[in-house]
Amino acid sequence: MKRRDFVTLLSCVAAWPLAAQAQQSGLPVVGYLSTGSPEADATPFLTAFRKGLGEMGFFEGKNVALEYRWANFHYERLPVMAAELAQRSVAVIAAIGGTPTGLAANAATSTVPVVFYLGIDPVKFGLVSSLNRPGGNITGIAALQAELVAKRIELLHELVPNAKVADLLVNPDNPYTDPEARAVQDAARSLGLGELQILRANSGPEIDAAFDKLAQLNADALIVSADLFLLSQHKQIVGRAAQQTLPTMYPWREYVGDGGLVSYGPSLFEAYRLVGIYTGKILRGAPPADLPVEQASKVDLVINLNATKAFQITVPITVMGRADEVIE
Repeated sequence: MKRRDFVTLLSCVAAWPLAAQAQQSGLPVVGYLSTGSPEADATPFLTAFRKGLGEMGFFEGKNVALEYRWANFHYERLPVMAAELAQRSVAVIAAIGGTPTGLAANAATSTVPVVFYLGIDPVKFGLVSSLNRPGGNITGIAALQAELVAKRIELLHELVPNAKVADLLVNPDNPYTDPEARAVQDAARSLGLGELQILRANSGPEIDAAFDKLAQLNADALIVSADLFLLSQHKQIVGRAAQQTLPTMYPWREYVGDGGLVSYGPSLFEAYRLVGIYTGKILRGAPPADLPVEQASKVDLVINLNATKAFQITVPITVMGRADEVIE
């Protein structure tokens, strides 16, 4: 067992008696189910989640307890962790880390309230009856990433009009991978681009191998999947893209803040603040069946001008005028 995983296991075990004490003392317990690790979640996820809880009047250690389960980006662990939280009768499960945690929590319980942040359509995938009235024990925030993918590839095509192919970097462990790949391929065809190449990576060495493959393919451009493991490796990804002068579209601002070229997507901080707010509403007695699934309506286009200069890209005025943030 790796040291990081061992430390995480100890932290989970240590949390069990604390959660039990909280339940005995009358404090509600929220299960925090995360794809990531304590280090990766510290900012923005845990901070944002606690902020949302605080806005609803709940503060960890005062009037609510959090019981943590960290998958350390081993997505196959999530079903067992979700089942543990359900069996411990927590008041709410906050599914932190995108589609994998939401699906795992949904499969684990039909009675414990669950709040998710998903990149898939929760109606299409059978998690809720409708966005306005979920109708069951699960609700939350939906980014509907498949709808954003088409816009990402369109913007990338405007920045790099001579690109003949836009490849896609994904985490194969993420169940969102297949619908995202189909959406990218459909968008690429509509723009007259060539056949999509999918590069798969779920570790640092595999990311390097993927970029080596991209170099062999003489790739014109790259799209990075909306996956939180890949986000945790964003410095490596941004560095390799810069090293290979490979124009890359990212799903979130965090990449561009560290030197990436361009991103188009919702704010992760805002998403998990809303998860915290919804969790607080359920703690106050609101049934999840009646809490509408909120769509992440605010989507930001962020451009790094230093990166455009390094890539020798002239940003069209039409694109620059639509940018929500320009980093210089």
